[in-house]
Amino acid sequence: NDDGTYTGFIKVHLKLCRPVTVPAGIRPQSIYDALKEVNLADMTDKRTSFYLPLDAVKQLHISSTTTVSEVIQGLLKKFMVVDNPQKFALFKEMRKDGQVLFQKLPLTEYPLYLRLLAGPDTDVLSFVLKENETGEVEWDAFSIPELQNFLMILDKEEKDKIQQVQRKYEKFKQKLHQTLKEARGKPG
Repeated sequence: NDDGTYTGFIKVHLKLCRPVTVPAGIRPQSIYDALKEVNLADMTDKRTSFYLPLDAVKQLHISSTTTVSEVIQGLLKKFMVVDNPQKFALFKEMRKDGQVLFQKLPLTEYPLYLRLLAGPDTDVLSFVLKENETGEVEWDAFSIPELQNFLMILDKEEKDKIQQVQRKYEKFKQKLHQTLKEARGKPG
């Protein structure tokens, strides 16, 4: 363009392990809706969750001024995902000496510029959308039903662990009683 910007395509592989939340009972977005910038997800409060197919690929037409943050938001909008964009991160995937390396991209990075520098070979550089694993859990990014589900899972895991410890010490107690019973009457 006259202002020095350029446009092009990038492919983003979706490698999500967790389900995504989408509006329930909404038809897919039409070209008309996209042109009018109608957000169908805002038209209902009903939500459902499902797993996106592992390693689905989405091609995006972006400009040189499009940031990683905007790519993530654009992908979520295309799939009508209503989850908080902070739950996701864009990674660059590189293959070197038979190894696959992932590097999380900063939200202010320009993916099209990286694609241009790397050239067209996807072994040199690919983009991957994954869950944002920062080590710190961003609890504000989860909905109330998701948080309640976490609590139910943690409660079940806690009960299972308690039962496991109780069984272990019950067996130990039985062995100790058996050993004491056998030792009675013996000098020592």
